[in-house]
Amino acid sequence: MRAHRDRLARVACALMLAAALPAHAGQPCRDEPLSVDEVRRSLDLAQRTFAALDASGASVALIARAGQDLSKYGVAYSHMGIVVRDHAAGRWTVVHELNACGTADSDLFVEGVGNFFLTDLYRYRAQVVIPAPDVQARVATLVAGRTARRLHEPHYNMLSYVYSTRYQNSNQWVLETLAAASAPAGAVETRAEAQAWLKNQGYRVPTVEVPAVARLGARMFRANVAFDDHPFNRRMAGQIDTVTTDAVVNFVRGRDPQTRVFVVE
Repeated sequence: MRAHRDRLARVACALMLAAALPAHAGQPCRDEPLSVDEVRRSLDLAQRTFAALDASGASVALIARAGQDLSKYGVAYSHMGIVVRDHAAGRWTVVHELNACGTADSDLFVEGVGNFFLTDLYRYRAQVVIPAPDVQARVATLVAGRTARRLHEPHYNMLSYVYSTRYQNSNQWVLETLAAASAPAGAVETRAEAQAWLKNQGYRVPTVEVPAVARLGARMFRANVAFDDHPFNRRMAGQIDTVTTDAVVNFVRGRDPQTRVFVVE
C-alpha cells in the first residue's frame, strides 16, 4: 500500500511539473498537460534509462528521445542531450538546449533524467550513446565550465544549417560541444571555431529532403523554422543539411568505432 501511495504521489507531482513545462525541442505547442498514463510511461522510460546508464559504467553519455514522428525523413529520434554522472550524489544530470514554445528562442537547461523524458513523446524509447572515456572526461569539463554556454546560440531554428552560426538547433549544440571536446585543448571556444574544425575534419551531415510545399508551410506557420541560413541552391532543391540525432551519432562513431550505442525500451 505504501509503495502504491508513493507511486501516486510521484505521478501527481509529475503532472504538476508537466503542466508548468515551458520549453520543447522544436515540437508544436501543446495546451493540455500530459495525461496520467503519459506521465507514468515517461517516468518508467526515465527509470529504465537511468538504470541502463548506471549499468554502463560511463561518466558521460548522450541520450536521445523521440518527441515527434520524423520517420518520413529517416530519423528515429528528434532530440538529444548530454547526460553527466554525479558519482557522489548517485544521480545523472542532463544538459540540453530547449526551444521556448511558440518562439524562435532557446536556452540551455540542466535537469534530471525524469524531466528529460517528461514531455509529449511520440515513442517511449530512448537511445544511449557512450563515447570513449577520454571524450567523456573532456565533455564533462566543458559542460562544467563556460565553453558549453559560449557554444549556445539563443536564436533557435529546428532546421538550422550545419555550417552557419545564425541559428542553432538542440542537436547542433551537442555536436558543437563534442567538436570542442574532440579538438586539441583550447582550439575550440566559439561556434565559428567548432564549425571550422568540423569542416577541416571533412564532417558532413546526412541530408534531409524537405519538399518545397513542406518548407513553405513550416516557414509560414512555425516561428522556430527558417531556411535562410542554408545555401540557396541546396535549399531550392529541398536538400537541407541540418544536425539530427543521427548526425551526432555518426560523428561520435566516426571518431571511435568502439562507441557503444544502444536502445532502451
